[in-house]
Amino acid sequence: MASLPQKITTFLMFEGRAEEALTFYTSLFEDSEVIDITRYGAEGPGEEGKVVKATFSLAGQRFICIDSYVKHAFGFTPAVSLFVECESAAELDGLYAALADGGQELMPVGSYGFSPRFGWVNDRFGVSWQLNLPEEAVRGAEGTQGA
Repeated sequence: MASLPQKITTFLMFEGRAEEALTFYTSLFEDSEVIDITRYGAEGPGEEGKVVKATFSLAGQRFICIDSYVKHAFGFTPAVSLFVECESAAELDGLYAALADGGQELMPVGSYGFSPRFGWVNDRFGVSWQLNLPEEAVRGAEGTQGA
């Protein structure tokens, strides 16, 4: 009997805003798309039109999300976050501004001992994002300024 290879995919559970979130996220990152969406019908058990399950990709990385029709006493936490390696300060700043809009800034964009340019934010859906510009990207940008 052949077995399928194990695959690990980030799974995000929303309570009614899954499609809004995945549409927002796919608008921010290149090489992103909605792969598949299944919605609740009139028969439920969730609200008609809400997401039973959606698969989408951000910068080529797959995610799954749902709209839970069950209300929970928990939500997203910064203990688990999406870590994004940016290619430029402009990219980092743009993502930070978009993700912080309606969200919560945890660490403002700045130079920290572990990174020359870093910011951490919870977006308006509660998902936590760490945005990093690696030292190599900063050195590469400095090298092209004199060219």
